[in-house]
Amino acid sequence: MGTFELGGDLRVNRIGYGAMRLAAPPEPGIDPGMGHIWRAPGDREAASAVLRRAVELGVNLIDTADSYGLGENEELIAEALRPYRDDVVIATKVGVVRPSPLEWVPLGHPAYLRQQTELSLRRLRVERIDLLQLHRIDPEVPLADQIGTLKQLRDEGKVRHIGLSEVSAGQLREAAEITPIASVQNMYNLVTRHHEDVVDYAAEQGIAFIPFFPVAMGEHAGPDGPVAAVAKEIGATPAQTALAWLLRRSPAVLPIPGTTSIAHLEENVAAGGVELSDEQFERLSAL
Repeated sequence: MGTFELGGDLRVNRIGYGAMRLAAPPEPGIDPGMGHIWRAPGDREAASAVLRRAVELGVNLIDTADSYGLGENEELIAEALRPYRDDVVIATKVGVVRPSPLEWVPLGHPAYLRQQTELSLRRLRVERIDLLQLHRIDPEVPLADQIGTLKQLRDEGKVRHIGLSEVSAGQLREAAEITPIASVQNMYNLVTRHHEDVVDYAAEQGIAFIPFFPVAMGEHAGPDGPVAAVAKEIGATPAQTALAWLLRRSPAVLPIPGTTSIAHLEENVAAGGVELSDEQFERLSAL
């Protein structure tokens, strides 16, 4: 699996855990897609067990956001993991407002970003957030104001490192001119590959690239598909093969697969020991 120096001083194992999936099922009449990230799971102990098992397995990068369950996701992490182990890095995000279960609206007003950071500090029960990421750039607010607010929070000691989410390489460069950027979190997997230039730029600059939905594979994940074929060759599952491809793609890539199942969690973490040959990597890269 290897490790990565996040922000130059936080060593994390390269497979993290995305806590977004720890949510209650969608309410009747609600789209089962992103609309279900609205409330904490009913069985909080089972969710806590997944988080604790992740840390037991060596996962030390836990990703969440203030908008997941309207903050309940952060509270759940604190309940499960406090007192935090010294090497555990908690990453959260601010900059998206949730007026309803199906709405995810960028809101980058400086006062809002500051308020949400203060709330995240309380819910996570920490004095400083290891990695605070701008969840989405608000097109109605100058980027300099949004990044400048996060920089001010870092200067005040409330944030250790700053990251971005769903940005282009140009936006990443623009933000980096204002303050050092430690991470970028974009959707990226074997099928969704439109951020290739961001992956490469992040690696060149020593910035962590944190792909969300890292295991999404579409039709390639079928039992007769190319991912399954490579998985059979190396004695792994298709999900492990997809994660192994990401780890091979760039040394700066830190996948954060999420799950509510301890068995799937263990499968995902075991992907750190899966190796692809040059030919297998190239075959998957050509999909």
